[in-house]
Amino acid sequence: MFSWVKQEQGGRNKEGEMYQTVTEGLQTLYHKKLLPLEEHYLFHDFHSPALEAADFQSKPMVLLVGQYSTGKTTFIRYLLEQDFPGMRIGPEPTTDGFIAVMYGENEGVVPGNALVVDPKKPFRKLNAFGNSFLNRFICSQMPNQVLQSISIIDTPGILSGEKQRISRGYDFAEVLRWFGERVDRIILLFDAHKLDISDEFSEAIRAFKGQDDKIRVVLNKADQVDTQQLMRVYGALMWSLGKVINTPEVVRVYLGSFWAKPLQNTENRRLFEAESQDLFRDIQSLPRNAALRKLNDLIKRARLAKVHAYIISYLKKEMPSLFGREKKKEELIMRLPEIYTILQREHHISPGDFPNVAKMQDMLQHYDFSKFPSLKMKLIESVDKMLASKIAVLMAMIREEESKAPPAMVSGGAFEGSQDGPFGQGYGEGISAGADAEDWIVTHLTCDCMFVSFIF
Repeated sequence: MFSWVKQEQGGRNKEGEMYQTVTEGLQTLYHKKLLPLEEHYLFHDFHSPALEAADFQSKPMVLLVGQYSTGKTTFIRYLLEQDFPGMRIGPEPTTDGFIAVMYGENEGVVPGNALVVDPKKPFRKLNAFGNSFLNRFICSQMPNQVLQSISIIDTPGILSGEKQRISRGYDFAEVLRWFGERVDRIILLFDAHKLDISDEFSEAIRAFKGQDDKIRVVLNKADQVDTQQLMRVYGALMWSLGKVINTPEVVRVYLGSFWAKPLQNTENRRLFEAESQDLFRDIQSLPRNAALRKLNDLIKRARLAKVHAYIISYLKKEMPSLFGREKKKEELIMRLPEIYTILQREHHISPGDFPNVAKMQDMLQHYDFSKFPSLKMKLIESVDKMLASKIAVLMAMIREEESKAPPAMVSGGAFEGSQDGPFGQGYGEGISAGADAEDWIVTHLTCDCMFVSFIF
Protein backbone atom coordinates (compact mmCIF):
# COMPACT_ATOMS: atom_id res chain seq x y z
CA MET A 1 0.00 0.00 0.00
CA PHE A 2 2.78 2.39 0.88
CA SER A 3 6.11 2.43 -0.92
CA TRP A 4 8.11 5.19 0.72
CA VAL A 5 9.03 6.06 4.29
CA LYS A 6 10.40 9.17 5.94
CA GLN A 7 14.00 8.17 6.46
CA GLU A 8 16.23 8.94 9.37
CA GLN A 9 19.84 7.83 9.51
CA GLY A 10 19.76 5.98 6.20
CA GLY A 11 16.13 4.79 6.35
CA ARG A 12 16.17 3.80 10.02
CA ASN A 13 14.51 5.35 13.02
CA LYS A 14 16.38 6.30 16.17
CA GLU A 15 16.34 2.72 17.48
CA GLY A 16 17.73 1.33 14.24
CA GLU A 17 14.40 -0.16 13.06
CA MET A 18 13.73 0.10 9.33
CA TYR A 19 10.18 0.47 7.97
CA GLN A 20 9.71 0.19 4.22
CA THR A 21 5.95 0.78 4.45
CA VAL A 22 3.49 2.06 7.03
CA THR A 23 1.88 -1.39 7.12
CA GLU A 24 5.25 -2.90 7.94
CA GLY A 25 5.77 -0.27 10.63
CA LEU A 26 2.44 -1.11 12.28
CA GLN A 27 3.21 -4.81 12.13
CA THR A 28 6.69 -4.34 13.62
CA LEU A 29 5.44 -2.15 16.46
CA TYR A 30 2.73 -4.65 17.30
CA HIS A 31 5.05 -7.66 17.41
CA LYS A 32 7.87 -5.92 19.28
CA LYS A 33 5.99 -3.64 21.66
CA LEU A 34 2.38 -4.69 22.16
CA LEU A 35 2.35 -8.46 21.60
CA PRO A 36 4.71 -9.24 24.55
CA LEU A 37 2.34 -7.37 26.90
CA GLU A 38 -0.69 -9.21 25.50
CA GLU A 39 0.92 -12.64 25.84
CA HIS A 40 2.22 -11.99 29.37
CA TYR A 41 -1.20 -10.99 30.75
CA LEU A 42 -3.40 -13.49 28.81
CA PHE A 43 -5.03 -10.72 26.75
CA HIS A 44 -5.90 -13.14 23.94
CA ASP A 45 -7.91 -15.37 26.28
CA PHE A 46 -10.02 -12.49 27.60
CA HIS A 47 -10.45 -10.10 24.67
CA SER A 48 -9.17 -10.64 21.14
CA PRO A 49 -6.85 -13.13 19.38
CA ALA A 50 -3.36 -12.04 18.36
CA LEU A 51 -3.06 -10.11 15.11
CA GLU A 52 -1.28 -11.66 12.14
CA ALA A 53 0.39 -10.30 9.02
CA ALA A 54 -2.82 -10.66 6.99
CA ASP A 55 -4.67 -8.39 9.46
CA PHE A 56 -2.29 -5.54 8.61
CA GLN A 57 -2.01 -6.22 4.87
CA SER A 58 -5.65 -6.94 4.00
CA LYS A 59 -7.80 -4.63 1.89
CA PRO A 60 -10.46 -2.48 3.58
CA MET A 61 -13.53 -4.54 4.47
CA VAL A 62 -17.22 -3.58 4.60
CA LEU A 63 -19.56 -5.57 6.86
CA LEU A 64 -23.29 -5.69 6.03
CA VAL A 65 -25.70 -6.49 8.87
CA GLY A 66 -29.49 -6.48 8.89
CA GLN A 67 -32.67 -8.46 9.29
CA TYR A 68 -33.71 -10.90 6.59
CA SER A 69 -34.94 -9.54 3.23
CA THR A 70 -33.64 -6.02 3.82
CA GLY A 71 -31.50 -6.22 0.68
CA LYS A 72 -28.00 -7.04 1.97
CA THR A 73 -27.06 -9.47 -0.81
CA THR A 74 -28.84 -7.31 -3.41
CA PHE A 75 -26.85 -4.31 -2.15
CA ILE A 76 -23.58 -6.19 -2.83
CA ARG A 77 -24.79 -7.15 -6.29
CA TYR A 78 -25.75 -3.51 -6.90
CA LEU A 79 -22.22 -2.35 -6.02
CA LEU A 80 -20.50 -5.04 -8.09
CA GLU A 81 -23.02 -4.92 -10.97
CA GLN A 82 -22.75 -8.68 -11.37
CA ASP A 83 -23.66 -11.87 -9.52
CA PHE A 84 -21.10 -13.45 -7.23
CA PRO A 85 -20.60 -17.18 -6.48
CA GLY A 86 -22.79 -18.44 -3.64
CA MET A 87 -25.28 -15.59 -4.00
CA ARG A 88 -28.94 -16.30 -3.23
CA ILE A 89 -31.65 -13.62 -3.26
CA GLY A 90 -35.29 -14.00 -2.25
CA PRO A 91 -38.02 -12.63 0.03
CA GLU A 92 -37.45 -15.48 2.49
CA PRO A 93 -34.28 -15.81 4.68
CA THR A 94 -31.83 -16.99 1.99
CA THR A 95 -28.30 -16.20 3.20
CA ASP A 96 -27.80 -18.69 6.04
CA GLY A 97 -24.09 -18.02 6.57
CA PHE A 98 -21.27 -15.52 6.28
CA ILE A 99 -19.91 -14.82 2.79
CA ALA A 100 -16.64 -12.94 2.31
CA VAL A 101 -16.77 -11.48 -1.21
CA MET A 102 -13.15 -10.89 -2.27
CA TYR A 103 -11.08 -10.39 -5.39
CA GLY A 104 -9.66 -13.42 -7.15
CA GLU A 105 -8.33 -14.10 -10.63
CA ASN A 106 -10.55 -17.18 -10.93
CA GLU A 107 -14.22 -17.20 -9.97
CA GLY A 108 -15.10 -19.74 -7.27
CA VAL A 109 -15.97 -20.52 -3.66
CA VAL A 110 -13.56 -21.43 -0.83
CA PRO A 111 -15.19 -23.25 2.14
CA GLY A 112 -14.63 -22.01 5.68
CA ASN A 113 -12.39 -24.82 6.93
CA ALA A 114 -9.97 -24.26 4.03
CA LEU A 115 -10.24 -20.48 4.42
CA VAL A 116 -9.06 -20.36 8.05
CA VAL A 117 -5.79 -22.13 7.23
CA ASP A 118 -4.86 -19.71 4.45
CA PRO A 119 -2.15 -17.36 5.82
CA LYS A 120 -2.89 -14.79 3.10
CA LYS A 121 -6.47 -14.26 4.32
CA PRO A 122 -7.29 -12.37 7.56
CA PHE A 123 -9.66 -15.07 8.83
CA ARG A 124 -7.39 -17.60 10.54
CA LYS A 125 -8.50 -16.72 14.08
CA LEU A 126 -12.13 -17.54 13.18
CA ASN A 127 -11.09 -21.16 13.71
CA ALA A 128 -11.90 -20.63 17.41
CA PHE A 129 -15.66 -20.55 16.66
CA GLY A 130 -15.64 -24.21 15.60
CA ASN A 131 -17.15 -26.27 12.82
CA SER A 132 -20.70 -25.05 13.38
CA PHE A 133 -19.58 -21.62 12.22
CA LEU A 134 -17.02 -22.70 9.63
CA ASN A 135 -19.62 -24.85 7.85
CA ARG A 136 -21.60 -21.62 7.34
CA PHE A 137 -18.67 -19.47 6.25
CA ILE A 138 -17.38 -19.24 2.66
CA CYS A 139 -15.21 -16.93 0.59
CA SER A 140 -16.64 -15.95 -2.78
CA GLN A 141 -13.83 -14.94 -5.15
CA MET A 142 -14.26 -13.23 -8.51
CA PRO A 143 -12.39 -10.84 -10.84
CA ASN A 144 -14.28 -7.59 -10.22
CA GLN A 145 -12.85 -4.06 -10.30
CA VAL A 146 -14.63 -3.00 -7.10
CA LEU A 147 -13.09 -5.92 -5.21
CA GLN A 148 -9.60 -4.81 -6.19
CA SER A 149 -10.00 -2.02 -3.61
CA ILE A 150 -12.35 -3.43 -0.95
CA SER A 151 -13.75 -6.72 0.33
CA ILE A 152 -17.39 -7.12 1.41
CA ILE A 153 -18.75 -9.41 4.14
CA ASP A 154 -22.36 -10.61 3.79
CA THR A 155 -24.04 -11.92 6.95
CA PRO A 156 -27.07 -14.11 7.70
CA GLY A 157 -30.43 -12.36 7.89
CA ILE A 158 -31.31 -11.72 11.53
CA LEU A 159 -34.61 -13.16 12.73
CA SER A 160 -36.60 -12.46 15.86
CA GLY A 161 -37.13 -14.92 18.68
CA GLU A 162 -35.02 -16.82 21.19
CA LYS A 163 -35.29 -20.13 19.32
CA GLN A 164 -33.47 -18.84 16.25
CA ARG A 165 -30.57 -17.50 18.30
CA ILE A 166 -30.03 -20.80 20.09
CA SER A 167 -30.24 -22.98 16.96
CA ARG A 168 -27.38 -21.23 15.13
CA GLY A 169 -24.82 -23.49 16.81
CA TYR A 170 -22.31 -20.70 17.38
CA ASP A 171 -22.17 -17.35 19.16
CA PHE A 172 -23.51 -15.02 16.49
CA ALA A 173 -22.85 -11.82 18.48
CA GLU A 174 -19.24 -12.82 19.18
CA VAL A 175 -18.60 -13.51 15.50
CA LEU A 176 -19.98 -10.07 14.66
CA ARG A 177 -17.80 -8.53 17.36
CA TRP A 178 -14.74 -10.24 15.82
CA PHE A 179 -15.55 -8.83 12.39
CA GLY A 180 -16.46 -5.42 13.84
CA GLU A 181 -12.98 -5.03 15.32
CA ARG A 182 -11.34 -5.70 11.95
CA VAL A 183 -13.54 -4.15 9.27
CA ASP A 184 -13.35 -0.54 8.09
CA ARG A 185 -17.08 0.10 7.74
CA ILE A 186 -20.20 -1.47 9.31
CA ILE A 187 -23.43 -0.90 7.36
CA LEU A 188 -26.72 -1.62 9.14
CA LEU A 189 -29.49 -2.15 6.57
CA PHE A 190 -33.15 -1.49 7.32
CA ASP A 191 -36.21 -2.02 5.14
CA ALA A 192 -38.77 0.79 4.96
CA HIS A 193 -41.37 -1.83 5.94
CA LYS A 194 -39.26 -3.56 8.64
CA LEU A 195 -38.25 -0.98 11.21
CA ASP A 196 -38.58 -3.18 14.29
CA ILE A 197 -35.31 -4.14 15.97
CA SER A 198 -35.57 -7.71 17.24
CA ASP A 199 -33.78 -9.04 20.32
CA GLU A 200 -31.04 -10.67 18.24
CA PHE A 201 -30.59 -7.58 16.07
CA SER A 202 -30.33 -5.44 19.20
CA GLU A 203 -27.71 -7.84 20.58
CA ALA A 204 -25.86 -7.70 17.27
CA ILE A 205 -25.75 -3.89 17.32
CA ARG A 206 -24.48 -3.92 20.91
CA ALA A 207 -21.68 -6.25 19.78
CA PHE A 208 -20.26 -3.26 17.88
CA LYS A 209 -19.80 -1.22 21.05
CA GLY A 210 -16.58 0.78 20.77
CA GLN A 211 -16.80 0.76 16.94
CA ASP A 212 -19.34 3.59 16.69
CA ASP A 213 -17.18 5.56 14.24
CA LYS A 214 -17.44 2.70 11.71
CA ILE A 215 -21.24 2.38 11.76
CA ARG A 216 -23.45 3.71 8.95
CA VAL A 217 -27.19 3.07 8.59
CA VAL A 218 -28.96 2.53 5.27
CA LEU A 219 -32.76 2.76 4.96
CA ASN A 220 -33.26 0.61 1.87
CA LYS A 221 -36.36 0.28 -0.36
CA ALA A 222 -37.30 3.87 0.48
CA ASP A 223 -38.87 4.29 -2.97
CA GLN A 224 -41.74 2.00 -1.94
CA VAL A 225 -43.32 4.76 0.19
CA ASP A 226 -44.36 8.30 -0.68
CA THR A 227 -42.85 11.47 0.79
CA GLN A 228 -45.20 11.74 3.76
CA GLN A 229 -44.76 8.09 4.68
CA LEU A 230 -41.00 8.37 4.24
CA MET A 231 -40.87 11.21 6.73
CA ARG A 232 -42.71 9.09 9.30
CA VAL A 233 -40.61 5.99 8.54
CA TYR A 234 -37.40 8.00 9.02
CA GLY A 235 -38.62 9.33 12.37
CA ALA A 236 -39.61 5.85 13.55
CA LEU A 237 -36.20 4.46 12.54
CA MET A 238 -34.33 7.18 14.43
CA TRP A 239 -36.50 6.52 17.50
CA SER A 240 -35.75 2.78 17.34
CA LEU A 241 -32.02 3.33 16.86
CA GLY A 242 -31.90 5.76 19.78
CA LYS A 243 -32.87 2.96 22.17
CA VAL A 244 -30.10 0.64 20.96
CA ILE A 245 -27.16 2.87 19.94
CA ASN A 246 -26.34 4.81 23.08
CA THR A 247 -24.37 7.76 21.70
CA PRO A 248 -24.99 11.51 22.10
CA GLU A 249 -24.43 12.01 18.36
CA VAL A 250 -27.10 11.29 15.75
CA VAL A 251 -26.17 8.27 13.63
CA ARG A 252 -25.88 8.93 9.87
CA VAL A 253 -28.75 7.40 7.92
CA TYR A 254 -28.67 7.07 4.11
CA LEU A 255 -31.98 6.82 2.25
CA GLY A 256 -32.40 5.11 -1.09
CA SER A 257 -33.25 2.05 -3.14
CA PHE A 258 -30.08 0.10 -3.77
CA TRP A 259 -30.86 -2.27 -6.61
CA ALA A 260 -30.74 -2.12 -10.40
CA LYS A 261 -34.48 -1.73 -11.01
CA PRO A 262 -36.34 1.57 -11.66
CA LEU A 263 -37.71 3.52 -8.71
CA GLN A 264 -41.30 2.65 -7.80
CA ASN A 265 -41.92 6.19 -6.52
CA THR A 266 -39.95 8.87 -8.37
CA GLU A 267 -41.01 11.97 -6.42
CA ASN A 268 -37.93 11.67 -4.14
CA ARG A 269 -35.47 10.88 -6.92
CA ARG A 270 -33.24 13.89 -6.20
CA LEU A 271 -33.06 12.96 -2.50
CA PHE A 272 -32.20 9.31 -3.19
CA GLU A 273 -29.58 10.38 -5.72
CA ALA A 274 -27.88 12.74 -3.27
CA GLU A 275 -27.97 10.11 -0.51
CA SER A 276 -26.45 7.40 -2.73
CA GLN A 277 -23.70 9.80 -3.80
CA ASP A 278 -22.87 10.48 -0.14
CA LEU A 279 -22.76 6.75 0.64
CA PHE A 280 -20.59 6.03 -2.40
CA ARG A 281 -18.15 8.78 -1.41
CA ASP A 282 -17.95 7.30 2.09
CA ILE A 283 -17.15 3.83 0.74
CA GLN A 284 -14.75 5.20 -1.89
CA SER A 285 -12.72 6.90 0.85
CA LEU A 286 -11.97 3.59 2.63
CA PRO A 287 -8.71 2.75 0.77
CA ARG A 288 -7.40 6.26 1.47
CA ASN A 289 -8.13 5.95 5.19
CA ALA A 290 -7.22 2.25 5.57
CA ALA A 291 -3.78 2.82 7.12
CA LEU A 292 -5.18 5.46 9.46
CA ARG A 293 -7.96 3.09 10.55
CA LYS A 294 -5.47 0.31 11.30
CA LEU A 295 -3.37 2.77 13.26
CA ASN A 296 -6.42 3.88 15.23
CA ASP A 297 -7.42 0.27 15.99
CA LEU A 298 -3.88 -0.51 17.15
CA ILE A 299 -4.01 2.43 19.57
CA LYS A 300 -7.38 1.27 20.96
CA ARG A 301 -6.00 -2.25 21.34
CA ALA A 302 -2.90 -0.96 23.14
CA ARG A 303 -4.98 1.06 25.62
CA LEU A 304 -7.17 -1.95 26.38
CA ALA A 305 -4.13 -4.22 26.76
CA LYS A 306 -2.62 -1.81 29.31
CA VAL A 307 -5.82 -1.68 31.35
CA HIS A 308 -6.08 -5.48 31.22
CA ALA A 309 -2.51 -5.78 32.53
CA TYR A 310 -3.34 -3.50 35.48
CA ILE A 311 -6.48 -5.54 36.30
CA ILE A 312 -4.71 -8.92 36.16
CA SER A 313 -1.71 -7.76 38.20
CA TYR A 314 -3.97 -6.14 40.83
CA LEU A 315 -5.92 -9.39 41.26
CA LYS A 316 -2.63 -11.27 41.62
CA LYS A 317 -1.40 -8.80 44.28
CA GLU A 318 -4.58 -9.16 46.35
CA MET A 319 -4.47 -12.96 46.51
CA PRO A 320 -3.31 -14.63 49.78
CA SER A 321 -0.17 -16.73 49.60
CA LEU A 322 -1.60 -19.92 51.12
CA PHE A 323 -5.10 -20.19 52.58
CA GLY A 324 -8.51 -18.78 51.61
CA ARG A 325 -7.81 -18.36 47.91
CA GLU A 326 -11.26 -19.39 46.66
CA LYS A 327 -13.04 -17.12 49.11
CA LYS A 328 -10.75 -14.21 48.21
CA LYS A 329 -11.29 -14.89 44.50
CA GLU A 330 -15.08 -14.64 44.90
CA GLU A 331 -14.67 -11.44 46.90
CA LEU A 332 -12.43 -9.84 44.24
CA ILE A 333 -14.86 -10.75 41.45
CA MET A 334 -17.72 -9.15 43.38
CA ARG A 335 -15.56 -6.07 44.00
CA LEU A 336 -14.51 -5.69 40.36
CA PRO A 337 -16.41 -2.38 39.82
CA GLU A 338 -14.65 -0.99 42.90
CA ILE A 339 -11.31 -2.27 41.61
CA TYR A 340 -11.94 -0.44 38.34
CA THR A 341 -12.39 2.79 40.31
CA ILE A 342 -9.17 2.20 42.29
CA LEU A 343 -7.13 1.56 39.14
CA GLN A 344 -8.73 4.53 37.44
CA ARG A 345 -7.49 6.88 40.17
CA GLU A 346 -4.13 5.21 40.63
CA HIS A 347 -3.08 5.08 36.98
CA HIS A 348 -5.16 8.02 35.62
CA ILE A 349 -7.17 5.83 33.26
CA SER A 350 -10.33 6.97 31.51
CA PRO A 351 -13.47 5.01 32.53
CA GLY A 352 -14.17 4.30 28.85
CA ASP A 353 -10.95 2.27 28.54
CA PHE A 354 -12.12 -0.47 30.93
CA PRO A 355 -13.71 -3.67 29.59
CA ASN A 356 -17.32 -4.59 30.33
CA VAL A 357 -17.65 -5.44 34.03
CA ALA A 358 -20.22 -8.24 33.72
CA LYS A 359 -18.33 -10.00 30.93
CA MET A 360 -15.04 -9.70 32.80
CA GLN A 361 -16.58 -11.10 36.00
CA ASP A 362 -17.95 -14.08 34.09
CA MET A 363 -14.60 -14.88 32.44
CA LEU A 364 -12.60 -14.51 35.66
CA GLN A 365 -14.59 -17.34 37.22
CA HIS A 366 -12.55 -19.85 35.18
CA TYR A 367 -9.04 -18.69 36.22
CA ASP A 368 -6.75 -19.23 39.20
CA PHE A 369 -5.78 -15.71 40.33
CA SER A 370 -2.69 -16.98 42.14
CA LYS A 371 -1.20 -17.97 38.76
CA PHE A 372 -1.70 -14.52 37.26
CA PRO A 373 1.54 -12.59 36.53
CA SER A 374 2.60 -9.63 38.66
CA LEU A 375 2.91 -6.11 37.25
CA LYS A 376 5.91 -5.79 34.96
CA MET A 377 6.48 -2.08 34.42
CA LYS A 378 9.00 -2.65 31.63
CA LEU A 379 6.26 -4.03 29.36
CA ILE A 380 3.92 -1.15 30.27
CA GLU A 381 6.61 1.46 29.63
CA SER A 382 7.41 -0.09 26.25
CA VAL A 383 3.78 0.32 25.15
CA ASP A 384 3.66 3.86 26.60
CA LYS A 385 6.74 4.77 24.60
CA MET A 386 5.17 3.34 21.46
CA LEU A 387 2.03 5.44 21.96
CA ALA A 388 3.99 8.58 22.81
CA SER A 389 6.57 8.61 20.01
CA LYS A 390 6.36 5.73 17.50
CA ILE A 391 2.74 6.36 16.53
CA ALA A 392 3.49 10.01 15.74
CA VAL A 393 6.22 8.92 13.32
CA LEU A 394 3.80 6.62 11.50
CA MET A 395 1.23 9.41 11.33
CA ALA A 396 3.78 11.62 9.57
CA MET A 397 4.61 8.76 7.21
CA ILE A 398 0.94 8.36 6.29
CA ARG A 399 0.48 12.04 5.48
CA GLU A 400 3.67 12.26 3.46
CA GLU A 401 2.94 9.04 1.58
CA GLU A 402 -0.54 10.22 0.65
CA SER A 403 0.85 13.50 -0.68
CA LYS A 404 3.32 11.64 -2.90
CA ALA A 405 1.12 8.75 -4.09
CA PRO A 406 -2.55 8.96 -3.02
CA PRO A 407 -4.20 5.51 -2.81
CA ALA A 408 -6.67 4.83 -5.62
CA MET A 409 -10.36 5.28 -4.76
CA VAL A 410 -12.87 2.46 -5.22
CA SER A 411 -13.86 2.30 -8.89
CA GLY A 412 -15.83 0.07 -11.22
CA GLY A 413 -19.32 -1.35 -10.75
CA ALA A 414 -21.85 1.14 -9.37
CA PHE A 415 -18.99 3.53 -8.53
CA GLU A 416 -18.19 4.04 -12.22
CA GLY A 417 -19.62 7.38 -13.31
CA SER A 418 -21.32 7.93 -9.96
CA GLN A 419 -20.52 11.63 -10.16
CA ASP A 420 -22.84 13.88 -12.18
CA GLY A 421 -21.74 14.27 -15.76
CA PRO A 422 -21.61 17.49 -17.86
CA PHE A 423 -24.93 16.73 -19.64
CA GLY A 424 -27.28 16.36 -16.70
CA GLN A 425 -27.73 16.91 -12.99
CA GLY A 426 -28.46 13.28 -12.22
CA TYR A 427 -30.23 10.08 -13.15
CA GLY A 428 -33.46 10.72 -15.07
CA GLU A 429 -32.37 14.23 -16.07
CA GLY A 430 -30.50 15.73 -19.02
CA ILE A 431 -29.59 12.98 -21.49
CA SER A 432 -31.08 10.41 -19.08
CA ALA A 433 -34.52 12.06 -19.04
CA GLY A 434 -37.33 9.52 -19.15
CA ALA A 435 -35.11 6.58 -18.23
CA ASP A 436 -37.83 5.01 -16.05
CA ALA A 437 -40.86 6.14 -18.09
CA GLU A 438 -43.00 3.49 -19.79
CA ASP A 439 -43.40 5.50 -23.01
CA TRP A 440 -40.74 7.15 -25.17
CA ILE A 441 -39.39 10.55 -24.14
CA VAL A 442 -39.75 11.76 -27.75
CA THR A 443 -43.52 11.50 -27.29
CA HIS A 444 -43.37 14.24 -24.66
CA LEU A 445 -40.96 16.26 -26.78
CA THR A 446 -43.26 16.04 -29.82
CA CYS A 447 -46.24 17.21 -27.77
CA ASP A 448 -44.20 20.12 -26.40
CA CYS A 449 -43.09 21.13 -29.90
CA MET A 450 -46.66 20.98 -31.21
CA PHE A 451 -47.82 23.14 -28.29
CA VAL A 452 -45.12 25.72 -29.00
CA SER A 453 -45.99 25.77 -32.74
CA PHE A 454 -49.67 26.29 -31.90
CA ILE A 455 -48.81 29.35 -29.76
CA PHE A 456 -46.80 30.94 -32.49
